[in-house]
Amino acid sequence: MGKTDQALSRHQVRRADRLAIEQWGVPGVVLMENAGRNAAGAIADFLGGAEGKRVAIVAGRGNNGGDGFVIARHLHLRGALPVVFLVAEAAELTGEAAVNFAILPHVNVEVCPRRGQAVAGLADELARFDLVVDALGGTGIRGALRGELAEAVEQINAAGRPVVAVDIPTGLDCDTGAAPGPAVRADLTVTFLAAKVGFAAPAAAEYTGRVVVADIGIPVPELSRDAGDAGD
Repeated sequence: MGKTDQALSRHQVRRADRLAIEQWGVPGVVLMENAGRNAAGAIADFLGGAEGKRVAIVAGRGNNGGDGFVIARHLHLRGALPVVFLVAEAAELTGEAAVNFAILPHVNVEVCPRRGQAVAGLADELARFDLVVDALGGTGIRGALRGELAEAVEQINAAGRPVVAVDIPTGLDCDTGAAPGPAVRADLTVTFLAAKVGFAAPAAAEYTGRVVVADIGIPVPELSRDAGDAGD
């Protein structure tokens, strides 16, 4: 089983990814596929079934956005009607995120780029969906959000639709559980490998909602031995 009951810090999450890729030989694209596929399953359960459901995935340019692209594909395979709202330029995508983005046109998943002034009107578009998935930013975010990312978070919160956050609500600090600026208020957070240490903060539940831990295929016994040093 590739998940653990031990809460992890930002540093430990990064170290676990690095160990999996560099020492255990698990390609990053495999980890992303596992994360997105299992998150899609949790989202389908949250919806009471994916068939015919309209799901908006609001994605950023990093790996969290890449997870969102995989989620969109797997929801599509389950009969949902996903649309990806990309708050970035396609040319900005790199690595595993770019790989998974390139697949979307081939499986008929609609992609709607939203930049600049278009971000400010996102809430009205999102309000037409059954569910909004927050795949804007992950555990690496520190400090208050600014610019388009902050605006996109505000638009998600203003849409009035149920929200599922991918790994962590965008804008919530992984280690402290604080939201120094705008942060997504999710009904469910599908987090990967383990809960994050910040989720234990009293105010964090206001943003995370219910938390489900999803498997990403990292061997837990090795993780517990190699990455379990909370002092790192």
